[in-house]
Parts: sequence; C-alpha cells; structure tokens
Amino acid sequence: MAEAEDVHGDGVVGDGYPAGAGWVVTARGELDQDTLGPLEQALSEAADRHGLVVLDASAVTFGDSSFLNLLLQVHRTTVLRIAAPCDQLRRLFALTGVDTVLSLYPGVQEALDG
Repeated sequence: MAEAEDVHGDGVVGDGYPAGAGWVVTARGELDQDTLGPLEQALSEAADRHGLVVLDASAVTFGDSSFLNLLLQVHRTTVLRIAAPCDQLRRLFALTGVDTVLSLYPGVQEALDG
C-alpha cells in the first residue's frame, strides 16, 4: 500500500485520511474480538507510518475488552488520540481507568489540535 489507505470500507473501518501531521482512522459499529481485525490492521499501519493517529470513534456503538487492549497496544507505539467516543465507550474507559491513559477528545479537529 502506498499509504495507510482504506481497504476495509464495507466493514468496521472507514476511510483513513491524512490530517495535519497525523492520520485519521475512522471506525464504526460494534468492536469486539470477532470484528476487530480490520481496525487492528488499519491502526497498526497508521502507527507504523505516522507519529500521530486519531481514531474517529463517533460511529462506534460498542467496544469490549479486546477493543481496549488494541487501543492500549497502539498507544504504546504512537501518539493515539480518541475522537468523539459514544457514552458506552466513555463509561467503559472510565470503569477500566483507561480514560486516565488514553487521550479523549470531543471531535476529530480537537484531537488533531491536541
């Protein structure tokens, strides 16, 4: 792949795109161990190429512990910012303490601005 372009458009990962000094990965739907593969690939590719990766989580409706684990793994390899997580994700992040480790932002632009 020339860039971390989207090859997963009809699944849980939407189009990835460059933004400022980073890369935005969009995700949607329910993210659990059965559906996480395409997002894992997209985030890994983005982290390999960019010092800043923003996950646009505005269309994610559910995430489980495997989703949390993936985010923490990516967080260890690049600057990862989570944009627009839904209430369910915010509760999950708060209950597990992940909200003290990951950077959460109300929208993509705020995440890019840091």
